[in-house]
Amino acid sequence: MERTLELSANDLRAERPGSATEDVHFPEALARFVIEAHTAPGAVVLDPFAGYGTTLVVSEQLGRQPVGVELLADRVALIRQRVRPETRVIQGDARQLDDFGVGAVDLCLTSPPYMSAIEHPQNPLTAYSSLDGHYPTYLEELVKVFLAVDRCLRPGGVLVINAANIWTGGVVTPLAWDLTHGLQQHLTFCGETYLRWDRPPEFTSGDYCLTFRSTTS
Repeated sequence: MERTLELSANDLRAERPGSATEDVHFPEALARFVIEAHTAPGAVVLDPFAGYGTTLVVSEQLGRQPVGVELLADRVALIRQRVRPETRVIQGDARQLDDFGVGAVDLCLTSPPYMSAIEHPQNPLTAYSSLDGHYPTYLEELVKVFLAVDRCLRPGGVLVINAANIWTGGVVTPLAWDLTHGLQQHLTFCGETYLRWDRPPEFTSGDYCLTFRSTTS
């Protein structure tokens, strides 16, 4: 992929669907960029942290077959309003991905819920609903989710993760690099694309798409 992608912050709010109360995590331009770079029409595209369904919607627009997993019931309902009836949208915890019978996929494009290493008792993997947040455990669980994704990837399949490094109280949590370090012990790290926002989110020190391939593909 290209080393830099230009993005507009206005798109995050403009693409907020229907009853959504928060901005989308990444814009359609990013999804289109990744999906077109790594797949052909008919390919299966997975998002295990589907959010408001951006990956799924753009995949359909481009003639791919999307599969999404989302923890929150209201977001699942919203996604189902945005995609075709036959598109598979699973309500569930991405940490149980092996149990969902996702099948073989060509690309996983996702952005996990973020956590900083300090001042963050809420657990992102419970949709911030519990106070058992622990950054090392969070990283370990994310790595396990993406290893489950790897088990779904066809030979030559690609995992692309949108992750940022995060400012908290003047301290940067290098989430993108911590996640890369944890995953490259198991997967082949193919490099990063820097997301150049016209107005970068104030809480990020850098925003990236991280690309991995299976070591067995």
